[in-house]
Amino acid sequence: MLNSLKGLLLTLRIAPRKPVTAEYPKKHLPIQDSYMGFPVLTWDSRIGEPYCTGCMVCVRMCPTNCMSALMKDNPLNKEGKSPRKKIIEAFEINYGRCILCGICEEVCAFDAITMSHQHELGSMARNGRRVDLPRLLELGKLYQDESGWRPPTEIEKEKQAALKTVQASAAAGAIPPPVVQPTSPPQAGP
Repeated sequence: MLNSLKGLLLTLRIAPRKPVTAEYPKKHLPIQDSYMGFPVLTWDSRIGEPYCTGCMVCVRMCPTNCMSALMKDNPLNKEGKSPRKKIIEAFEINYGRCILCGICEEVCAFDAITMSHQHELGSMARNGRRVDLPRLLELGKLYQDESGWRPPTEIEKEKQAALKTVQASAAAGAIPPPVVQPTSPPQAGP
């Protein structure tokens, strides 16, 4: 009897709270910035081509072997418009086998693949979870627009340039150098 009353009191205490869940198809909860959805390919809008060079490091490192890729010579490199000598010709990811581990994003040296916020890609077709290059780039552009994604190497270059500017200004005397407090040696005990 006492346990029943404790359960009733707990229910009455929790009942006025706002719900923390949503009725899924009708209402969606906001996705956190750190959420790792399916991998997508990113697009270099300055040049007008994918960042992916087809080096296949992500394909080799994938624990489930859910990716395949082909590379080709980059025609924009021959014209002098792109620094990439090779570019992706075909790329496919089987989202049905992908375990969303993020290894492909970590090993990519070109910032070409990133984990998007995409998670609703259900399909009734048998091969509906296989995503080819045009669809991967489309999902990547969508993710880049929604999240404001920029390549991590580009952000790091901007930080380094800002640091050099501050150091050059400090050396020229335009701004005082940062003050470093001297540390006093440890005092000997009595």
